Amino acid sequence: MMPVRFARSLAVFMLVGVVAASGCGTSGGGGGGSDTGGDGGDAAATGSEGGAASFDSGMSGSDAADGSDAGGFGGSDAGTLTRSVDMRPYRIVVPKSYSPGKPMPMLLLLHGYSETSSSIDTYFGTTALAEKKGFLLVLPEGNTDHFGLQYWNSDDACCDLDGKQPDDVKYLHDVILDVKSAYNVDGKRVYAAGHSNGGFMSHRMACDHAEELAGIMALSGVVWKDAAKCNPSAPVAILQVHGDLDTLILYNGGLNQGVPYPGAAETIATWSTKNGCDATLSDTGKTLDLDTVLFGAETKIESHACTKGAAELWTVSGAGHFPTFASTWAETFYAFLDAHPKP
Repeated sequence: MMPVRFARSLAVFMLVGVVAASGCGTSGGGGGGSDTGGDGGDAAATGSEGGAASFDSGMSGSDAADGSDAGGFGGSDAGTLTRSVDMRPYRIVVPKSYSPGKPMPMLLLLHGYSETSSSIDTYFGTTALAEKKGFLLVLPEGNTDHFGLQYWNSDDACCDLDGKQPDDVKYLHDVILDVKSAYNVDGKRVYAAGHSNGGFMSHRMACDHAEELAGIMALSGVVWKDAAKCNPSAPVAILQVHGDLDTLILYNGGLNQGVPYPGAAETIATWSTKNGCDATLSDTGKTLDLDTVLFGAETKIESHACTKGAAELWTVSGAGHFPTFASTWAETFYAFLDAHPKP
């Protein structure tokens, strides 16, 4: 089996010829340099929004190996089952520690354009963390476009190439409600996390369904450029993680599908306003070593002071669209979410 990182880069390279013509993932406004951290996928994929392991066994829709909810836990993974809402599937990983008598947190994990729920789960390492920390991991699938690639209709900048306008907000909200109907979910600890198009979609869900989400983590995906389109009903804890050499979704903002999107700092500034936080983005003086290729503690942590919710920016210096995360990545971002439940 080829290494995961090589597979990702190869998948991105294969997509260039077809996706570039559509404009999906084109950076606009400049290139942003090559990825000196060894993330070859960025430099190869000027026209593609990502594609991390997007050809993972051709999976689209439910993963047949996991069984169905009609028969309970099945397939090779005894803790994973498949359910469906709105005639669309999603998978749920239920840790062994789950007990109907005790509320459990939930994490909605959203894949990027051309990715799948399996590839993002593998990239982030979330199934193992769900078992370790004790939370329900929900793995939905986007629709498939005319390239045969999965996507979310998150906002005007990403990534409904065919103009079909599927109501992914409703689908994901219905997924949350379905999980709540089947399991004892801690309503104060429902979170979302996503990469790229999935990061855009995480922001969209926080804008539209803040009553459900306590917090989100978005890697290389941003909020609406027009902040007036984001109207959360309550404060939400926001963690924005972004490589400053990302050439697909530019750190300082750019164009995708001919539509402008904001940069990482502007995204956090939008949320600081929505959450009623201080307007100044301040350096906390803290750093993290998230990337195994880049030297030292390459990630700078900045935040807006908030009394409700949170607005934090982690800048991965020298990283591109696919940082080479250490095995502790999922635990690190989940710790931020877990520290910010709803009041």
